[in-house]
Amino acid sequence: MKNFFIATIILAGALALFSCSENETEKVTEAETDFTRFVNPFVGTSKMGHVYPGATAPFGMVQLSPQTNFVKMFDENGDYNKETYEYCAGYQYRDSTIIGFSHTNLSGTGHSDLGDFLVMPTTGSLVLDPLPVSAGGKGFYSVFSHEKEEASPGFYKVDLDSYNIKAELTATERVGFHQYTFPESDSAHIVLDMVYNIYYHNNKNVWTFIRVENDSLVTGYRQTKGWGRTRKVFFAMKFSKPFESYGHKKYDEIIYNRFYDRFNETENFPEMAGKNLRAYFNFKTKEGEKVKIKFALSPVSAAGALKNLDTEIPHWDFDKTREETRLAWNRELSKIEAETLTNEQKVTFYTALYHACLSPIVYEDADGQYRGLDQNIHTSDGFVNYTVFSLWDTYRALHPLFNIIQPRRNNDMIKSMLAHQAQSVHHMLPVWSHYANENWCMIGYHATSVIADAMVKGVGDFDHKRALDASVQTASVRYFDGLGDYIDFHFVPDDKSHSSVSKTLEYAYNDWCIAQMAGLTGEKEVEKTFLSRSKYYENVYDPAIGFMRPKLADGTFRKDFSPLDTHGQGFIEGNAWNYGLYVPQNIDTMIAMMGGKEQFSRHLDSLFTMQLEDKYIEKNEDITRDGIIGNYVHGNEPGHHIPYLYNWTGKPYKTQERVRMIMDSMYGAGVEGLCGNDDAGQMSAWYVFSALGFYPVTPGSAEYALGSPLVKHATIHLENGKTLEIVARNQTAENKYVKSVSLNGKVIEGNNLQHNDIVNGGTIVFEMAEQP
Repeated sequence: MKNFFIATIILAGALALFSCSENETEKVTEAETDFTRFVNPFVGTSKMGHVYPGATAPFGMVQLSPQTNFVKMFDENGDYNKETYEYCAGYQYRDSTIIGFSHTNLSGTGHSDLGDFLVMPTTGSLVLDPLPVSAGGKGFYSVFSHEKEEASPGFYKVDLDSYNIKAELTATERVGFHQYTFPESDSAHIVLDMVYNIYYHNNKNVWTFIRVENDSLVTGYRQTKGWGRTRKVFFAMKFSKPFESYGHKKYDEIIYNRFYDRFNETENFPEMAGKNLRAYFNFKTKEGEKVKIKFALSPVSAAGALKNLDTEIPHWDFDKTREETRLAWNRELSKIEAETLTNEQKVTFYTALYHACLSPIVYEDADGQYRGLDQNIHTSDGFVNYTVFSLWDTYRALHPLFNIIQPRRNNDMIKSMLAHQAQSVHHMLPVWSHYANENWCMIGYHATSVIADAMVKGVGDFDHKRALDASVQTASVRYFDGLGDYIDFHFVPDDKSHSSVSKTLEYAYNDWCIAQMAGLTGEKEVEKTFLSRSKYYENVYDPAIGFMRPKLADGTFRKDFSPLDTHGQGFIEGNAWNYGLYVPQNIDTMIAMMGGKEQFSRHLDSLFTMQLEDKYIEKNEDITRDGIIGNYVHGNEPGHHIPYLYNWTGKPYKTQERVRMIMDSMYGAGVEGLCGNDDAGQMSAWYVFSALGFYPVTPGSAEYALGSPLVKHATIHLENGKTLEIVARNQTAENKYVKSVSLNGKVIEGNNLQHNDIVNGGTIVFEMAEQP
C-alpha cells in the first residue's frame, strides 16, 4: 500500500506553482471564496491516475491539454504495447517533453481514445514529426520543466524550452483558446498534427480534411475508428494574425489521386485531405509577440464549430476568457464549502470535486444541434445533450452526487441517455456513451441505476414511463453479453460467457433498479418480474465454500476455481473475495446467506488484512498494488461500497475506521494522489461523499450509509435554494469514530441518512470521538 503523503513532498515544485496561481486569483474582487485555488490539476497525472492537467470548462467538450508522448497501441510485431495504458490521458508527469496540445481527452478512463487536433508552436527549421525519426532528426517536441509549468481550473501554462516559447491555454465549453508568446523569429511555425491520436494504431484515422478559408481561418474534420468506431469531430481554427505561408505532408500510401496530381498540394494549396497528414502555418514574429488561436469543436459540422467560436469567444482577450472560465469553475466548486483539518485535505477535497465535474461532457453545438447515435443530426429539445457516460463506474457515486449538487445537469444527462436509446438500433440505453458511439465497454446496463436513483429521489422532469420502457427494452436484448442466457438459466453460465459471476450480480442489481421504477410508475407486473430477476445472484453462490462462484450451463459449479485470482475466474477487475460482495439491492439477505453478521464481519476483516499475492493480479492491467489494502481493491469500482457494509453487521465503528483509513492512504494532494485511474470521476466522487460523512451504497434507493466525515464543517448549497450544514464536532485525525449523529437537533437512529434529510436542508451534526 502506497503512502500518498510522500508524493506530496515529491511534488513540492508543482504545489509551489499551485501557490503562484493563488496569488493571481487574489486580483479578483468577487465576494465569494475562490475555491479554484484549492485545486491541483496535477493530482492523478502519475502512471496510473490517467487524468489530464489542461484547460477545460466544467463539463466542457474541449479538454485542451499537453501531450507528452506519442505511444502506438501495437508494436511492429502487432503485439499490444503495454505502455499505451499509461497514456490514457496523453500526459505523464514523469515525462520531460511535450509534443503539443490536443483538444479532446478522457479523464481517468483506463481505456482511451481522442487526442484530437494536436497543435504545437515551434521555431527554426520546420519539422513535421513529433518524436525523433530514424534518420536522427529531433522531432518537433519541446523539453519542459515542471518548475515552469502551472495549472489551475480552466488554465494551463508551460515554457517550451526548446523554442523559448511560453504556451498558455484556456477554454470555454466548446472552444480552446491558445496564447503563444514567441521570440523574434523569421521561421515561427504552428503545426496542426492530424495524425496524432491517443491509443493510436495504423488504421485509427479513417479520413482527415482541412480547408484554408483565408489567411487566418482554417476549418476541417477528422473521422477515426478507435474506441468509438465511427467518430467525427469538426473544427474551426482562427489565428490572431495572418500566416505567411502554409503546407502539409501526407503519411499515406497514395493509391489514387486523379486529377489532383496536376497541383503541388504540399504548399499553399488550400485543400488538404488524406488518412494521415500534418499541416503547418508559418509566421514571422517579434520578440515577445503573442500569437493567439481560437480552436472550436463541433460534433456536427465545420460551420457549427465556427458558430460555436463566434458565440463563445467573439473577442481576442485571453485573460477575459480565462477569468470567465475560472469563475465558472468557482461556481461549481462553491456548491460545497468545506473546512478541513489541513490544507492538504482541502486541496484533495476540491481536486476531487473538480475531477467530478470534468465529465460527462456537453455534446452539442451552441444552437442545440448534435450528432446522434444513428449518425444523423438532431436538435436537443428541452435538454442539453451529453456524452462520455462511463456508467459501470459512475452510477455508483458520481451520478448520485449529481442528484445532490447537479440535479439539473443529471436530468439532462438522463434525457441524453433516453435520446441515445431512441436512436439505438438495439433499442438499448447507453452502456458506455462515447461521442455518438456505443463502445460497449464493461458489463451491465447501469443507465437503469442512474434513472432509478433520480426517480426515487424526485430529481428531474424526464418521462418516467418512457424511462421504464427504455429500461425494460434494454434488459430484454437477448444477444447482449450473456443476457439471453441470464434470462433462460437465471444466471450467466461460465461456459457461455466471460466474467459470468460479475454479469449475474450486475444484471440482478440492474433488474432491481428497473423494479423500483416500475413500482413508482404503478407497473405491478413489471415490478414483480424484475424483482424476481433481481434475486438471481443467489444462483451463483456456493454455500460449500462460502463464495460466489462460476456456474456452468449444466447447473454445476466450475471445478477449477480460485477465489483469490483476479483473472479468468468469472469476475472482471476483481475476485470472489471482493466482487462476490456485490449485492447492494439486498445486503441483509446476502449477509444471512454468507453465514450471518459475525461471520460476514470477520470476512470483511480478513479482506482488509490478508495479503493478496502478486501472482493473483499480475495478469490484470487494471489492478495495481498501489490501489490495494490487503485484498480490498479500492483502485477498482466494484468494491467501493464494501467499507460501508460493516454498518449492516452491527459494527459501524469498523466502517468508520476503514473509510478514514482509505481517505488517508488512497488519496492525496500530489501527482500520485489517486490510487487508480479516476474512471471519469467515480474515484473522486467516492472521496467527496466519504469526506462529507455518508455514501450511496445502493443507488436506486433514497438511503445513504453513514461513515466518518473528514471535514470539520461543510455547507452544501442546493439548487432548491436550501442549504445543508454538516458539522463534525471534536474533529481530529485521531477522532475518527462517530459517537452520535443528529439532524436538526434530533438524534438519527441507525446508520442511514435519507435523501430528503439532505435536500430539505438543515444541520447534520456528527459527534466525533477517539474510541468506538
